[in-house]
Amino acid sequence: MTGDLFSASLEERLARRAPLAARMRPRTLDEVIGQSQLLDPGRPLRALVEADRLSSAIFWGPPGTGKTTVARLVADATAKAFEPMSAVSAGVKEVREVVDRARRRLGEQGTGTILFLDEIHRFNRTQQDSLLPHVEEGLLVLIGATTENPYFSVVPPLLSRSTIFRFEEIEPAELAGLLDAALADPDRGLGGSKLTLAAEPRDHIADRSQGDARQALNALEVAAAITEEAARDEITLADAETAIAARAIRYNEDEHYDVISAFIKSIRGSDADAGLYWLARMLEAGEDPRFIARRLVILASEDVGMADPRGLLVADAAARAVEFVGLPEAQLNLAHAVVYLATAPKSNRVYRALGAAKRDLRETPAGPVPVHLRDASYQGAAHLGHGEGYVYPHDSPEGWVAQQYRPSEVEGHRYYKPSEHGAEAKLRERPERATPQEDPPNGGD
Repeated sequence: MTGDLFSASLEERLARRAPLAARMRPRTLDEVIGQSQLLDPGRPLRALVEADRLSSAIFWGPPGTGKTTVARLVADATAKAFEPMSAVSAGVKEVREVVDRARRRLGEQGTGTILFLDEIHRFNRTQQDSLLPHVEEGLLVLIGATTENPYFSVVPPLLSRSTIFRFEEIEPAELAGLLDAALADPDRGLGGSKLTLAAEPRDHIADRSQGDARQALNALEVAAAITEEAARDEITLADAETAIAARAIRYNEDEHYDVISAFIKSIRGSDADAGLYWLARMLEAGEDPRFIARRLVILASEDVGMADPRGLLVADAAARAVEFVGLPEAQLNLAHAVVYLATAPKSNRVYRALGAAKRDLRETPAGPVPVHLRDASYQGAAHLGHGEGYVYPHDSPEGWVAQQYRPSEVEGHRYYKPSEHGAEAKLRERPERATPQEDPPNGGD
């Protein structure tokens, strides 16, 4: 009896000492903020949880959006045994132990097992594959939580046997309501502290928390501590700014692809300021500068091209600077390249020309190299007629002669068509030197 009282007392003390975000964790689906697309009455996830019919699933979304909370609510609602596990600390050995317990439980009690695997993206392919046969035979219902895009981080066989539920960032207005509730709650929140929080500092925390409820509550707790340390009752905007200033920029694998996409599209769209913003965001988040430099080199040919041939030189110089100088100084070289490429005239005609040539190659028979273009440098080549009829362009006063340079099957197909942008416009003014050319059957543009 004494042991039970001690255990209960210890749990109460631990609960009171827990971080505010842990104390304010929702106890029912109705207390979960955000995720109305999943948890409103009649929505699929809520219906499956309440009916205890949830099959294997992946909860995918940013941190602090309720993935682990909903998994805990599944544990409260299900008649199955619930086995929580973190992929950060667990491995194949722990999975085998869960499987053994699940098999015994099913055989002895007829009870199924739900395995909740937090941070499932931390499992490598071999570890994820170890789950597959048990999920497939129905021994385990897997709920995996991840902040990473599961299409990149979860093996396809496991993904195909799971339903993906996408958790979205929580809206600032909903976070503001959560902060008010935490400040007023006398049991789990800060309701016994007599602190007040005006709209401006509250909204600042809500806006800067990037849809992360845990981050918002942590910031509120820090701001409250700052206020109490200063022997004040009102949490000010300065307190809120101090509390949220140390927040790390979120940048997971999913955002890696989204941010680089926005970066490239901004430069392609000639918005130098947007390009610099995305560059700064990547650098601050710790993105590999060599990856950024490689994408700029690609963009220089794909989107600027012959409209400003110097763009490739600038991008290549920035890439070399990253290797030679390194960060933090090389971020200036990357910014230089971003501004140059964003403000340069744009043309994708080189990209389109190569695509047209490759399509022609796929769809048109690959004819032989014309005899006069074949290698005539080795012994016996002249006997085969190689090089016969070739005219050396430098022997012509104009430095150019009309002769066939492609197989007859594609001779005359035009791939590269200069645009009217930048330096490329001058190429349009050059007289056609070859015989009149036509578009390939599959379209040169």
